[in-house]
Amino acid sequence: MQMTWASARLSRQTSETHAGQDAGDTGATTMSSFNKVILMGNLTRDCETRFGGNGTAIVKFGLAVNRRFQDADGNWKDQPTFIDVTMFGKRGEAFARFHTKGKPAFLEGHLRMDTWDDKQTGQKRSKLYVVADGWEFVGSGGPREGMGAGGAVEVPAEPSDPAAPSPAVVDETPF
Repeated sequence: MQMTWASARLSRQTSETHAGQDAGDTGATTMSSFNKVILMGNLTRDCETRFGGNGTAIVKFGLAVNRRFQDADGNWKDQPTFIDVTMFGKRGEAFARFHTKGKPAFLEGHLRMDTWDDKQTGQKRSKLYVVADGWEFVGSGGPREGMGAGGAVEVPAEPSDPAAPSPAVVDETPF
């Protein structure tokens, strides 16, 4: 079985969690729990950013993820799941700066359940959503100002200083 980087990371985090438990703890009275979510999908709406009383950014957006499966006839189907996501602080602000409706996103976080009493009906209400702790760019970002289509900074074809070494002479060793 080939292990992906995400499953390797998850495996490492799980073993670290269990390694920190007391050796004498048999686990008979408590059950271990693990609340980790890893998602990749596309934003269903633009990010909504507001700020809490202490100035912390609260960024909310929707994410659509697809589950691809074969039906009974052997046809491939996509089953979308729409997930509400909240991100806090500077990470949330940075995410909102670079992500708009339709853009792909990779997120790591945890599940959270909010419960409240509905003021109109008096019934208990609840909502399950993801609180994202981190994110990474995925897909192509497209050309940006000062960047070529491949995402690299454009370099002039000819050096302006004739005494400068030619690109073939420059050592390109990355360390």
